Amino acid sequence: MASRRHRVKVYVRDEDRKWSEIGIGQVSSRYIGRLHGVCLLVHSESDGLLIMQSKIHPNTCYQKQRGVLILWSEAENDSDGLALSFQDPAGCREIWEYICQVQGKDPSLEITQNVLDTSENNDEMPQSSNLIELPDCELNTLEQIENLFDSVSASPLRQERLALILENEDYVQKLLQLFHTCENQQNTEGLYHLHNIIKAILFLNKSHLLEIMFSDKYIMDVVGCLEYDPALAQPTQHREFLTQNAKFKEVIPITNFELRQKIHQTYRVQYIHDILLPIPSIFEKSLLSTLTTFIFLNKVEIVNMLQEDEMFMFEVFAQLKDETTDDDKRLELLLFFKEICAFSQTLQPECKNALFQTLIQLEIISALKIVMSIDDVQIKLTATEILAYLVEYSPSTIQGFVMEEAQEGEGNEVIINVIIKQMICDTDPELGGDVNMMELLRSLLDPENMLTTPNECESSEFLNIFYKHCMHNLIAPLLSATSEGKGKENDPFETEKNNLVCSVVRFVRKIIGLKDELYNCYIIKENLFETVVNTFLLNGTRYNMLNSAIIDIFEYIRVENIKPLVAHIVEKFYKAFESIEYVQTFKGLKIKYEEEKEKQNKIRENLHSIISSKIFCKCAKIMKVKKEMCLKGNTKELMPPMENELPDHSDEFIENKGTKESEDTADIPETTSSSDFRFSSCHLAAGGSNRMNSPQRSSMHVLVDYPDDDDEEEEEKEDKASPPKRPHLSS
Repeated sequence: MASRRHRVKVYVRDEDRKWSEIGIGQVSSRYIGRLHGVCLLVHSESDGLLIMQSKIHPNTCYQKQRGVLILWSEAENDSDGLALSFQDPAGCREIWEYICQVQGKDPSLEITQNVLDTSENNDEMPQSSNLIELPDCELNTLEQIENLFDSVSASPLRQERLALILENEDYVQKLLQLFHTCENQQNTEGLYHLHNIIKAILFLNKSHLLEIMFSDKYIMDVVGCLEYDPALAQPTQHREFLTQNAKFKEVIPITNFELRQKIHQTYRVQYIHDILLPIPSIFEKSLLSTLTTFIFLNKVEIVNMLQEDEMFMFEVFAQLKDETTDDDKRLELLLFFKEICAFSQTLQPECKNALFQTLIQLEIISALKIVMSIDDVQIKLTATEILAYLVEYSPSTIQGFVMEEAQEGEGNEVIINVIIKQMICDTDPELGGDVNMMELLRSLLDPENMLTTPNECESSEFLNIFYKHCMHNLIAPLLSATSEGKGKENDPFETEKNNLVCSVVRFVRKIIGLKDELYNCYIIKENLFETVVNTFLLNGTRYNMLNSAIIDIFEYIRVENIKPLVAHIVEKFYKAFESIEYVQTFKGLKIKYEEEKEKQNKIRENLHSIISSKIFCKCAKIMKVKKEMCLKGNTKELMPPMENELPDHSDEFIENKGTKESEDTADIPETTSSSDFRFSSCHLAAGGSNRMNSPQRSSMHVLVDYPDDDDEEEEEKEDKASPPKRPHLSS
């Protein structure tokens, strides 16, 4: 059983065949003993009361729509409809699978009853409901036919059977013949019935019926029937519009008759879908799914036929790039390509890739570059929209085209410069074209779009071309605006300039937000914060957008504790911020700086202590070994450790003495303990190194430096010429 509960809205269909919401709650399923079966239960979300209880009958036809709806009619009353609208598609799928499990049906289908199923043991549904008889197609039976369509709308099973009858008995053709009779006789009531009948046939959602109704022979009759809407006082002349006002323009004569007919049919069916049929409700959207699929498949077929006609596409591109082509003709060609690109958005990935690859091979990018330089607003706008489709499809293709242009010596004339020029020179006060151009540049320069390039060097090459040949054109208006003198008070130019400064500050904030060490090092090296600080000080005490934008930069640095920037700001600019107290940002930066400084000092002290401790341990160990050797051989002299026996860091704390003095060392008493050396080594690390820097010292490493060493030095000078008292210990 489906144990989890899912949030749903419960709808019921009233006598007027309209859906009404009766509540929102949690749906679950449970076996109910008194009903002898499994039921769907919905408890109210507000008070927990039961608002729906429906037993899952084995022969009830359940239908799933759009992944979030389950509809059915109670078996004992075919006109009563219930529906559950799920908040989560996963919940709808779980309940649907459970219903199918109870009925023993395939959950991959969207309807639980097959039209060929017989209900021999169905005592709950009247046997007469399985039989459908269409009356003869005559004027006096139109009302009866309309009522029959209304009676089957609640039962998917009966709709299937009705559709089979319509297909097999040429009933649709007979109805459309009656349409001409009613129109000739000005039989308004009959025309109203035909309008409702034709619309009901469209809602049956059967592709075979659509193929009949949308054929060249009958499609205009279908449009005529839909003109006579009973809700309108006067019929709308849709046929007149489609045949006289809507002109089919052939940019290049289409010799393929099948392609021409398919284009006409698609346009008219799209018109029926968008104009003549009412906007479906939440429960009726799926009723037009087959019509939508019909349009989609037609578009796919049109695109495929155009791709296969190589001569047609080649001729279109040739005229587009021809300098002698007039602007009106060129605009029609561009609109043709724009419509094809719009078709591509509904295609499967394979068909879409094939289409764009064909366009790229026919050099559509170079053609767009040519037409974008033409001084015609509509042409430029259309070319830009086509280019946007190409960039959305494959930014790396446009990037590769730019690199090819640069290699051919057209660095200053790359297509990006054409885009920038059009963006700067756009005269549209609503900046519609500017927004499109900005999105193009953003997509081309987006690092994520460069990841599709197989070679990383190519991405760097593209950026180098952009910064070398295009960046100065992009920022030229900014430099021009900021190079002018300061405007007068309340001058619109001054306001615009302030907005520009705010934009620059926000740009700096974006860069810092990347937390890129390279950017941070560059900011520190070039002292770029100086300009920001000066701008903040010049703004004075005004609490405006500029003030907030600059404070936001420093607050972000403080909160994120970007240590190099914190140190740079405090050491370089803290005096300028010291008096600011209405925000705690700058004092917080100083606190962060001092905390980090104290932390580093402690680290250095700990490191110094660790090194000293290691040196002491090494020296103590060596002297202990020497002492043991001395005790074993009383006639030998214990010498201090040689230079190569000390740790690597000993040169920081112990200095070498002169060569001659090494021969006059004093005897070390046997009673000397290791604690004496510990004290001596610490004393040496603390301050004895300065005394050992004298060039008169011996090369021997001195481990103890006592205050009375001066007297000993004088005695040593007197005994320079005398030989050592004892020989060195041999190894």
